[in-house]
Amino acid sequence: MRLTSDARGVYPIAPTPFLDDGTIDTDSIDRLTDFYLGCGATGLTVLGQLGEAPKLEHAESVAVAVRMIRRAASLPVIVGVSAPGYAAMRALTHEVMAQGAAGVMIAPPNTLRTDDQIVGYYVQAVEAIGADVPFVIQDYPLTFSVQMTPGVIRRIAEALPSCTMLKHEDWPGLEKISTLRRWEREGAMRHLPILVGNNGLFLDYEMARGADGANTGYAFPDMLVDVVRLFGQGEREAAHDLFDAHLPLLRYEQQPGVGLAVRKHILHRRGLLRSAALRAPASPLSAAARAEVEHLLQRLARHDARARV
Repeated sequence: MRLTSDARGVYPIAPTPFLDDGTIDTDSIDRLTDFYLGCGATGLTVLGQLGEAPKLEHAESVAVAVRMIRRAASLPVIVGVSAPGYAAMRALTHEVMAQGAAGVMIAPPNTLRTDDQIVGYYVQAVEAIGADVPFVIQDYPLTFSVQMTPGVIRRIAEALPSCTMLKHEDWPGLEKISTLRRWEREGAMRHLPILVGNNGLFLDYEMARGADGANTGYAFPDMLVDVVRLFGQGEREAAHDLFDAHLPLLRYEQQPGVGLAVRKHILHRRGLLRSAALRAPASPLSAAARAEVEHLLQRLARHDARARV
């Protein structure tokens, strides 16, 4: 199953589950995957920015990806392969594609400054992994400090047919989505699916601007599925109402440095992770932070019973 330009819906970013001693929790990988399958996800992404990929050995990365690929055999699975050099990127790409991955996600290194450097980086990445491998552009300037203009994204898409999806995580970025969609309508750019990240903080208006869905890791991916579905059915106000109920928790979970710990805590409370542990180096949630998350869950439960964990 290969990723195509028809991608849409919700591709949750899966965290990497660990036990308290730092070893990989394979049982929780299975529970998470089954949950994603059951809640209506249309694809999955593993080893993303918040999948703690840099903390894994190469063999562990392959093992985690392959377990999810095999468990989610009916869904396309994208594997994050971003690396400091092309050799590591190539090795991981070839192993996971041979095991059935649908494609890979590549983020730009923070050393890129000019438009030509950004385009050149992706051209060389494709030369390294192979032009037959579908890849996703991860546009996340808040983390990677690389500013991709709509023009740069169009240049990459036109130069590289294997570019199959944009993971849009710019902020502010609504005008970028509008520009790309306008170019598509005018015939100035081929169709490129846009799935949004950034914890879904702007999913409501990103969908209205023309996004095709979400590719992020919020602890309630089932809510993201519902919001995308409601927009697709034309039930815009119902989508906004559901999204608004989750927004305080979305905001809290998006905090830099602590967000993944919050997400894992909630997934643990939902019974999907055996442990909320992060692999070292990491800082656990303080007692005060845990109390705040519990308060947010209680408030959310007034509007969405899924928060009654």
